[in-house]
Amino acid sequence: MLLEIDINNLAPVCLFVYNRPYHTEQTLEALSKNYLADKTTLYIYCDGAKDGAGEDVKNRINLVRDVIRKKQWCKEVIIKESPINKGLAKSVIDGVTQVINKFGKIIVLEDDIVTSINFLKFMNNALITYKSTSIVKQVTGYSFPVSEIKPNNKAYFMPRISTWGWGTWSRVWNEIDFECKMFDKNRFNKKEFNFYNTYNYYKLLKKELFGNKTANSWGIRFYFNIFSLNGLTLYPDYSLVQNIGWDGSGTHSTSYKLYIHNNWDNNYQIECLPEPVIDYEYLKMNIKYMRRANSVFTKVINRIFK
Repeated sequence: MLLEIDINNLAPVCLFVYNRPYHTEQTLEALSKNYLADKTTLYIYCDGAKDGAGEDVKNRINLVRDVIRKKQWCKEVIIKESPINKGLAKSVIDGVTQVINKFGKIIVLEDDIVTSINFLKFMNNALITYKSTSIVKQVTGYSFPVSEIKPNNKAYFMPRISTWGWGTWSRVWNEIDFECKMFDKNRFNKKEFNFYNTYNYYKLLKKELFGNKTANSWGIRFYFNIFSLNGLTLYPDYSLVQNIGWDGSGTHSTSYKLYIHNNWDNNYQIECLPEPVIDYEYLKMNIKYMRRANSVFTKVINRIFK
């Protein structure tokens, strides 16, 4: 069942943008059409230009900053503009920390995530329902386009995070160790971390922790922490978000469209929430899908964790 939403205690939305004005506008337009948007506080974090950025990039950054001021997208819009380039990882970590410490919960979007009109309703219901359920670490509006999963207005749990249209609580976020000090390769279940060997996330984690780059991906570090705590993420049985960034415009995007829902239903809604346990039927269908798509999946998975 769904709990009654307290409109005076809605989760704030945190949107991270950079230099894609078209995508940013589509994301904001969709968000503004959500039920509860007119009662929601929106924080927009704008990253600055990289050192040596060309005029074209700088112009697009300025266009993005024009777009976010184009309308009153939500009840309240608070804009944070960085004069320097932080990169997505640091921007997300810093921005989420600031907002979640004020409100205790948060909904997070990036500039290429288009939401359905029921996205905020689902996210707020989930954040209320599982607020004190320690095993639940994250909720997300995204779900893979698994043909075997027939939409039934339900949600389910999996031991895997999502970085597309997600939410969490301060009880989770403030326990995340982005340096991953608890990592011990001798006590690590690589098969399960690799989502039952559908992709080598372990390789990404090692590269992140021991490679030349540092703090390049907040997502794989977040996943490691949640995995280490045996945490669960709530998924809808049909995606309430659509990623429009597969056109080569993003820093880490590609042209592949593995995650696109064809004939996406913008009016779909979730009508009931489950007990906080893994749904193994849905888990098996997701694993089967990812294995089937693996030849393409391996080329694009980094997009999820950037």
